[in-house]
Amino acid sequence: MPLIHHLVEKGCDVYLAAEGASAAILKAYFPALPVLPLKGYGIQYSHKPGNFTFKLLAQVPKILRRIKEEHRWLQKQQKRYHFDAVISDNRYGLYTPDCPCVIMTHQVQIMSGKGAWADRKLLQWHRRLLEQFEDCWVVDTETQGLSGRLAHPETKPKQSTYIGLLSQFMLLPAIEKAEKHCLVLLSGPEPMRTQLEALLWAQCVALPQYKFIFVAGKPGGTARETVPPHIHYHPYLGGVALHTSMAEAALVVCRSGYSSLMDLAFLQKKAILIPTPGQTEQEYLAGHLHASGNYYSEPQATIELGKVLPLLWHQPYDVQGAADNMPAFREVIDRWLDR
Repeated sequence: MPLIHHLVEKGCDVYLAAEGASAAILKAYFPALPVLPLKGYGIQYSHKPGNFTFKLLAQVPKILRRIKEEHRWLQKQQKRYHFDAVISDNRYGLYTPDCPCVIMTHQVQIMSGKGAWADRKLLQWHRRLLEQFEDCWVVDTETQGLSGRLAHPETKPKQSTYIGLLSQFMLLPAIEKAEKHCLVLLSGPEPMRTQLEALLWAQCVALPQYKFIFVAGKPGGTARETVPPHIHYHPYLGGVALHTSMAEAALVVCRSGYSSLMDLAFLQKKAILIPTPGQTEQEYLAGHLHASGNYYSEPQATIELGKVLPLLWHQPYDVQGAADNMPAFREVIDRWLDR
C-alpha cells in the first residue's frame, strides 16, 4: 500500500493486478486506479499440521504452471498497455525483457524445516528465480532486520536492495497510543483460521477481567449471535478501524505473518504470536522474534491466554530492540525512477 501511494504521489500512472479478496482491498484503498484481473497461485492448505509441508510440495507442479501462465499474461498485457516498468510481490512469472521488472520479497531464504542442507538447496533455487528480475527489493532493514535469516541469508541475489518495512498504517494519521484492550487479530488460510478462532474465542469468553476486540478475519462474515459485554466482535476490520484498534491495544494476539509483524513493529506493539501450524516461515519468525522480548510465541496447540496475558500486559515495549521503521522505500523508489 505505501509503495503504491508513493508511486501515485510521484505522478506515475499505476495499474494494479490481482483477483478476489486482494483485488477488493486494493479497490477500496485506491478506487481511482484500474485493477487488471490476475489469477493467484491458488494454494490449498492441509487440515492437519503434520501434512502442511507435504500438501504444499504436492502443489509444486500447479504453482510452476501458474508461474508460466502469469508470464504469458504479462507478455499479453505488455503488448496492450506498454508498461514502463513492472513491480510484483512474490510473483515469479511477472518479468519481461521489454521493460525493467522488480520483484519484492522478505523471504530470500525459504525455510525448509528439514535442516541446513535443504535450506541451502532452497536458497540456490530461489536465488535463480529472483535473479531473473532486474531488481530484487527485500522488504526489511539491512541491519537488525525483523525477519532474521529470511531476508539476511548467507548469499543474497546479486541485484538485491533493502527497502525497509512496509506497513499499511504508514498512510494513515498517527493515533495517540493507549493500552485499553487486548486485540485478537485472526488471519491466514483455512481451515487453520477457523480452528484458531474457535480456540481463542472460548478462552476470551472465559476471561471477563480483560477487555477484548476480537477480529475474526472473515471479510463479508456475519456477527456472532451472542457476545459477552467484555468483548467487541468484528468479522473483519481494515483501514482506520484496524489502525485505531491496534494503536490503542495493550497487547495483540495474532499469527506471525510478515504483514502483521510489520504493522506491529511500525506501531511498536507487544504481541503474542501463534504461528500457523506447519508453516515453516511463520514458525521461524515467531521463534526468532520471541527472543526480542517484545513478542511472545506459543504453538496453537498449547496457547492459554489466561496464563500469558498477566505476564505480558504491563511489560514495556523495548524501543531500542525494535526494527527501524523509517520508510526507506521512498528513497529506493526515487532512485529507481530517476535511472
